[in-house]
Amino acid sequence: MLRALAALPRPVKKLIMVLMDLVLLPLAVWAAFALRLGEPLPPHLFRFWWLLPVVPLLTVPVLVRLELYRAVVRQMGPQAMLAVLKGVTISTLLMALVTVMASAPGLPRSVLVLYWMLALVLLGGSRFIACMLFQTVGLSNPRKERVVIYGAGAAGLQSAAALRHGNEYEPVAFVDDNPSLCGSVLQGLLVHAPAELPAVIVDRHASHILLAMPSVPRSRRRQILARLDSLPVHVKTLPGLADLVSGQARVDEFREVEIEDLLGRDPVAPDLDLLKACIEDKAVLVTGAGGSIGGELCRQILRNGPTHLLLYEVSEFGLYRIERELRTAIQAESLEVELVPLLGSVGQGKRLQRVMETFAVDTVYHAAAYKHVSIVEHNVIEGVHNNVFGTLRCAEAAIAAGVSSFVLVSTDKAVRPTSVMGASKRMAELVLQGLAARQGGTCFTMVRFGNVLGSSGSVVPLFREQIRQGGPVTVTHPEVIRYFMTIPEAALLVIQAGSMGQGGDVFVLNMGEPVRIIDLARRMIQLMGFQVRDEHSPDGDVEVRFTGLRPGEKLYEELLIDEGVTATQHPMIMSARETSPRWAEIRAILADMDRACQDFDCDAVRRLLLRAVAGYKVRGDIEDLVWKAERGAPSKIAALPGSGVPELWGQV
Repeated sequence: MLRALAALPRPVKKLIMVLMDLVLLPLAVWAAFALRLGEPLPPHLFRFWWLLPVVPLLTVPVLVRLELYRAVVRQMGPQAMLAVLKGVTISTLLMALVTVMASAPGLPRSVLVLYWMLALVLLGGSRFIACMLFQTVGLSNPRKERVVIYGAGAAGLQSAAALRHGNEYEPVAFVDDNPSLCGSVLQGLLVHAPAELPAVIVDRHASHILLAMPSVPRSRRRQILARLDSLPVHVKTLPGLADLVSGQARVDEFREVEIEDLLGRDPVAPDLDLLKACIEDKAVLVTGAGGSIGGELCRQILRNGPTHLLLYEVSEFGLYRIERELRTAIQAESLEVELVPLLGSVGQGKRLQRVMETFAVDTVYHAAAYKHVSIVEHNVIEGVHNNVFGTLRCAEAAIAAGVSSFVLVSTDKAVRPTSVMGASKRMAELVLQGLAARQGGTCFTMVRFGNVLGSSGSVVPLFREQIRQGGPVTVTHPEVIRYFMTIPEAALLVIQAGSMGQGGDVFVLNMGEPVRIIDLARRMIQLMGFQVRDEHSPDGDVEVRFTGLRPGEKLYEELLIDEGVTATQHPMIMSARETSPRWAEIRAILADMDRACQDFDCDAVRRLLLRAVAGYKVRGDIEDLVWKAERGAPSKIAALPGSGVPELWGQV
């Protein structure tokens, strides 16, 4: 019945409300006389019978004028109730005025008071009851997903109101950690304690839990999510408070649980002096500006007052995308920054030098690199050319142009590497350490950290897509562990670490506790409302499949080569004391490596990396061929059976 009423056109609904008031207002007149005189058909009522049709005919136009009939019953609020109060009060005054004008004495004054009270109750109460019925019972759409809202604060209440009027979710209960709220009813929904959640899900047939706690610390969210892991529901979350305040997200925009919530790392407030030291009132160049880290570095730099921000990127689309985003931010925040988009490769030393000299660059953040382990393993020459010689050319250009500070974005894969990518990044560090010892004009600093969430190589979006497709979720090895950090946090720490450099420093970011990738995959499956299919649950929804380590991949990553590490003025940044060869040795290896790259001799490049990078370990069968090649025996590492590298790939 209520569903049929809700489906009626608006004009028909308004007509029904008018007809209802035409019935309730005479009822209020009769009830006022009956209560005053103590009998159902008092004689006075027969004298004033004409009030029964006159009062509603005078009152309804007043209610129309007050726009009461334009209010949607399901969304009745204080303004509609105020309109009822005004309308009933005017109706009572008109009733008294009509009686006087009709020269009909003998109307008890208390009848007017009783009529005012009764009309207020009947008109206001009827609308309130209809509103409650429509909201809590009558309009429950069976096609909507039934959800429990975790958090009965302001965000939770706003979310419930917004979701009720949408077509996707139907809130059925609140859950809150505050004991004083448990047992109360808010917006027609009972508030439960967290311990009651499993029973609530079963009783209310809920398929989703929506976390409505935008201001709760990430560590607390991690504890809550840990409790929800085993529940057979899909967990979503409200955007963070910063996104809600800035207008980038709405209160009804629930998202998948972010990996940051699973890790539970609360960001440390940045040191503003360190943030601005190499940026404020300076010209800053970012290489690889269109990448994950390079783009975030640009966003953070923009907020710290540079005079010029130079975006250096080899990808035209990547450069276009980051330039458009930054120009929008500059206009929205009225920033006085000159943005300069520059297409080019970091291997073009002369172009880099001309750019740095033309714009009098003070600080360079070198984020350009090939970073995908398996791709670089299959493209040895290009990986080394970009990561090693690109860094060398960029550093030499900085010295020639008189750049004050040069910061290299490095990786934990450079520590005792097992891949060409990791070895090439460690070689890039050695290049800067050698240049730092040779000259003192440009301060070279290296910042080393692990995986960042949301980057192009992150497993998180891959896992999420695999889960949506029904699996399997692919994990290389059950014992693989990784460190994780958010892109904004990493970029902020890179900037701050770069400001602390004295020349040749290697800074290591505190990545927190390592995460087992298999555990991460299982938690993501469960929080997306599915069950892991394994030997214990053969009827589960999504399988986790192990594919084996890829070429060059390690079971775990490290951040330090030597044991020596000291604290800095920032709690999340450590300074590593690491030995490096003299510049003469590095220069000789670079000369040999350059010739090997020009000759497309992948075997020679690998041998040189093995010789230059301490701790570089390759698989035993490949290492044996390298040993033989050094003694003149013919070899083609790329054609090694079982190496994971197709026959021709390693030759390019």
